[in-house]
Amino acid sequence: MALQCGIVGLPNVGKSTLFNCLSNAKAQAANFPFCTIEPNVGVITVPDDRLVKLEELVHPQRVQPTTVEIVDIAGLVKGASKGEGLGNKFLANIRETDAILHVLRCFDNENVTHVDGSVNPVRDKEIIDTELQLKDLETVESRIQKIQKQAQTGGDKNAKAVHEVLIKYRDALMAGKSARVVELTKEEKALVKDVYLLTTKPVLYVCNVDEKSAVNGNKYTEAVAEAIKEENAEMLIVAAATEADITELETFEERQMFLEEVGLTESGVVRLIKAAYKLLDLQTYFTAGVQEVRAWTFIRGMKAPQCAGIIHSDFEKGFIRAEVIKYEDFIELGSEAACREAGKIAIEGKDYVAQDGDLMHFRFNVSK
Repeated sequence: MALQCGIVGLPNVGKSTLFNCLSNAKAQAANFPFCTIEPNVGVITVPDDRLVKLEELVHPQRVQPTTVEIVDIAGLVKGASKGEGLGNKFLANIRETDAILHVLRCFDNENVTHVDGSVNPVRDKEIIDTELQLKDLETVESRIQKIQKQAQTGGDKNAKAVHEVLIKYRDALMAGKSARVVELTKEEKALVKDVYLLTTKPVLYVCNVDEKSAVNGNKYTEAVAEAIKEENAEMLIVAAATEADITELETFEERQMFLEEVGLTESGVVRLIKAAYKLLDLQTYFTAGVQEVRAWTFIRGMKAPQCAGIIHSDFEKGFIRAEVIKYEDFIELGSEAACREAGKIAIEGKDYVAQDGDLMHFRFNVSK
């Protein structure tokens, strides 16, 4: 799946430090604005304990996890919607992503300068929100002007419906709210899917804290939680500097010991990767054989033929059926043969909606 999460935020909030922890790619992490100018793209392995259990049962020659793409985008400043700083580049880069990881500085450190001189994550959030909303308002106003005449004449019922949705977006944006807060039906969303607003993208607020706040947060994270209550968004607390220290440790045992010392059971990076995967509305199905156990990414709601096409386009074109084993059944019974004997292999057709964790084997005919 070529879907991407973009890491955004003001300069010097810890975006590149976090990106370095996520990816083998090394974005420059420096104490000055705009140290990231061209977006860095990292292909990040998605941790999945289910792969470990499948490997233990199947003993394959290799194991292939699934991945998600994370993009580190240049820091944004006030006036970006009008081209200030690296505004135009920032907005173009974020438009190409499918979801947003919005990093907010939630720590005090006099050695790390803040572009606005003080730590206030809610203010920082509002700065970026405002710039994105202003750009979206410009987009919506332009689209309204183009379609207004058609909507008023009544000759095109579709145009009238689109116009009504655009007005809803405009009202929200003019009230200083992001377009994602506008509640639309499935049909209404389909009408404006080509508008590509920045503030309709799903967002996860990542609160970058100091080590002592990594478990329970602090006054800054509490303020952010209060500020996003009305949004369709989630929040995650991560100590980026601590995560950077963890990545320097050589063994898994050392990393786990470090986590236990700071009171964590799972690293912030692992939690963030999983959250990014969920934010993109992605799920995983597996193929399992002696040659390879592999995780495959699909978009929630995909049907069996589309999932087959992720492996190879011929699988979708010539799709006949899917043989599906539930992950829990496979783990309980221990093998495909045992599942078959117990009647736990379901034969599914073209209308089957794949479920997260399915073990799937596709039957197809390339001559079709």
